[in-house]
Amino acid sequence: MRILFLHSSSDLYGASKILLAINELCAKKGHEVTVVLSEDGPLAPQLKALGATIVITDLGILRRQYLNPAGILNRLVANFKAYGTLIKLCTSQKIDLIYSNTTGVIVGVFVAAKLGIRHLWHIHEIIEKPYLLFRILSRLINTKNNQAIAVSEAVKTHWTKHVHPNKIDVLYNGVDYWLFENTQSNLRQSLNISPDTILIGMMGRVHFWKGQDYFVNIAGEIFKTHKNVHFLIVGDAFAGYEYLHDNINQLIEKHGLHGHVTQLPYRSDIANIYSALDIFILPSLLPDPAPAVVTEAMAAGLPVVATQQGGAVEMIENKVSGLLIPINNAAAAAAIIEPLLMNETFRKDMGAEAKKRMQEKFSRTQFNEQIMACIEKKS
Repeated sequence: MRILFLHSSSDLYGASKILLAINELCAKKGHEVTVVLSEDGPLAPQLKALGATIVITDLGILRRQYLNPAGILNRLVANFKAYGTLIKLCTSQKIDLIYSNTTGVIVGVFVAAKLGIRHLWHIHEIIEKPYLLFRILSRLINTKNNQAIAVSEAVKTHWTKHVHPNKIDVLYNGVDYWLFENTQSNLRQSLNISPDTILIGMMGRVHFWKGQDYFVNIAGEIFKTHKNVHFLIVGDAFAGYEYLHDNINQLIEKHGLHGHVTQLPYRSDIANIYSALDIFILPSLLPDPAPAVVTEAMAAGLPVVATQQGGAVEMIENKVSGLLIPINNAAAAAAIIEPLLMNETFRKDMGAEAKKRMQEKFSRTQFNEQIMACIEKKS
């Protein structure tokens, strides 16, 4: 089978990790894979190592920075050019399936419709605003040759406001949980954090909706009554959002947290990081569709604290394998987290429940079987 993957970025965060996992499966099954990326980056060599052919061309990815007249014109021109390029590519390579990863990539559905090729759209997002974009994407998902995969029930529920439910299947992202077992971490030693300090962390791209500011505000509330704590923020800023680091630093100073918060850029040694933590927090301010960091933290046996929205509500059982906190209410969030700070046994028991739930519901084995069934499904 000849598959053309279209992807919205060249990083190694959530959606890119899923793309890598799918490409590994396709290689094992003997499928011929071409991946089109808009730019070169760390993802490309890893895909090449799996045997994929890499093509770099502007796919006209939809991003918030283009939500203005000049930006919309820019995206229309980019998509028109990409359409012509992909038509030629699909024709020359006799592509059987176009697989678009994220709703930021829209050109694939037009190419598939033109050539009568099956199109599979992997939807990782909940897009509420602008409403017009939501409606346009909904119409595209309803296209005849298209079938969609939603990464959580929350995502499917959102899109089926205007998309026929039969068009979307739910498939939770899988995690290789064994990669997080028996890990000896050197992170605390490298950061000079003592073994008895409670280390609380978050991981993700620095973006206004990812909640790094909220995380620091929660840290400030916790630090009022607990001094034996340290806070860790891991992740790079999205292009154009580097200024958010200044906002984070200002909040750290405001709460008197200097020396108690460490910020690290993107790290590939995620098992090393999770193994060093005592508590993981997902402080997203907007619905996070299916945060991979939650299932990774669960695989590492950590209690997960997450805002009560999006896919996290499906991933953890509140007060059993994790805790749900309100959105943007740091004092209330700190009060909910308090029992984890006071009782090490409670932390470990909740982490054990999280690990058990992850293995039962979000394992890589389940994901592998289901995603290949979607890819290899006959038209």
